Amino acid sequence: MRTGAKIATGVIGAAIVGAAGLGAYNLVDAVAEGTSGAHSEAAPVRTGPLTPEETEKAASDFLAAWAAGNTQKAGGLTDNAEAATAALTGYREDAHVEKVAFKQGTADGAKVPFSVTAEVSYAKQRSTWTYASSLTVVRGRSSGRPLVGWQAGVVHPRLAAGQTLKTDTTGTPKVTVVDREGKELTAADHPSLAFVLPELAKRFGEKAGGERGVEVRAVGGAVAPGAAAEPLHVVSQGKPGTLRTTLSAAVQRAAEAAVSRHDDASVVAVKPSTGEILAVANAKKTEFNAALSGQTAPGSTMKVVTSALLLEQGKASPGKPLPCPKNATYGMTFHNVEQSENPRATFAQDFAASCNTAFISLAGQLADDALAAEARDVFGLGLDWKAGIPTFDGRVPTDGGAGKAAAMIGQGRVQMSPLAMASVAATVRNGSFRQPYLVDPALDGRTLARAPRALSPAAARDLRSMMRLTATSGTGAKAMSGLGGDIGAKTGSAEVDNQTAPNGWFTAYRDDVAAAAVVPRGGHGGDSAGPVVAAVLRAG
Repeated sequence: MRTGAKIATGVIGAAIVGAAGLGAYNLVDAVAEGTSGAHSEAAPVRTGPLTPEETEKAASDFLAAWAAGNTQKAGGLTDNAEAATAALTGYREDAHVEKVAFKQGTADGAKVPFSVTAEVSYAKQRSTWTYASSLTVVRGRSSGRPLVGWQAGVVHPRLAAGQTLKTDTTGTPKVTVVDREGKELTAADHPSLAFVLPELAKRFGEKAGGERGVEVRAVGGAVAPGAAAEPLHVVSQGKPGTLRTTLSAAVQRAAEAAVSRHDDASVVAVKPSTGEILAVANAKKTEFNAALSGQTAPGSTMKVVTSALLLEQGKASPGKPLPCPKNATYGMTFHNVEQSENPRATFAQDFAASCNTAFISLAGQLADDALAAEARDVFGLGLDWKAGIPTFDGRVPTDGGAGKAAAMIGQGRVQMSPLAMASVAATVRNGSFRQPYLVDPALDGRTLARAPRALSPAAARDLRSMMRLTATSGTGAKAMSGLGGDIGAKTGSAEVDNQTAPNGWFTAYRDDVAAAAVVPRGGHGGDSAGPVVAAVLRAG
């Protein structure tokens, strides 16, 4: 017995040495044969074409191990165990295939077709996925065993080298965006919203009740540009949500039509009592939304804010005389854009005629930071508005000397968007600032900006009377003609370096609708931007 044991051990050792490089299959054969006698030798490596029986069995064993979830065993039945095991493990874990079954077809030489029935489970979504694939059986180069020739296409025929399957949610839920009355808003009907609607869907899709779809896709590998288009399988189409905005389809249509009469123009309408944005339109249909995010000098429309400051500080009052000379100097010489010179003018008449020099004459009576404080604390400008999509909420920097004087008439370093100037008019009409927004903050828990204080009642009353004077007999009268109700307006012409004509601005309100527009290089604001705003106010 001891002698036999020693002989057997010696044979195993010889077999291990002799089988080096022949593969595990031959090693096992050698060990098995070595136990039968001291004169056994390692089995010869099988060569030659595969028999039909070898092909059928190799395919059957591989598919059975894969179906049983034994990825290590299945991988070992291929000619690249490491890659196959990783891919089959990923099939279960990354593609989320909970269960898989196969139906093996009739071999065509070494190629064996098979059909796949996979049960995909991702979160709450489940789906049965059926498709056809195939494998090719090869003879192992060192072992001679029938093995599955491994390639990514065994898992799915559309997988390229280096690719794997991944089941995941789609980018964003589908969302139907509607206006304040529940009417669907589309880019086809409202071209200015072409980039706004996708942004809203991206930000609020899930909060609006939408559910993302679930898809199986090919990932990784060297994929040609644009090749990763269609999913291999759709587990769930997702559920569309409905996102209600503050927009008004009727006002939006009017805004689109109004800006379309210019090569470049932008307009925004808001509801003074709430801050709800009613319309956003741009003549240029680009991804940059100038109506909401533009940053340009507002010209004399800024005199609404400046007048609020002068009224609240007692530096001026509507009926108080304030001459309008041809030129005024404060750090530099300023002139009038309008034909507004009037040595007997009152402050209200200066406002209605848009006299620059009258305002400049009061610059020395104001602290350098006074205008910036008024803009922030009363009109909410620069308070980081959270409207639902990105906006520019104005900038009025503290300045001294000529810079302070220029800021008083909306020049220098003052920057505004049409949205910001529509809000300025809305604040006058309402008496206090209401942050503009496009989507109800209750949907996502946003905190709207709040101005520290309201406009003083006396200043609000005086400003409304001055804006009404502008709308009925001042520089805004032509544009506002025919509009009834509680109306008020302010024109602006902002001079820009190296520009032959100034930008035309206009901000106004009618009852509970306020709007502002800018027409770059439009010249006089009453003639260019005024009709745009008036058209929007009529629709509101």
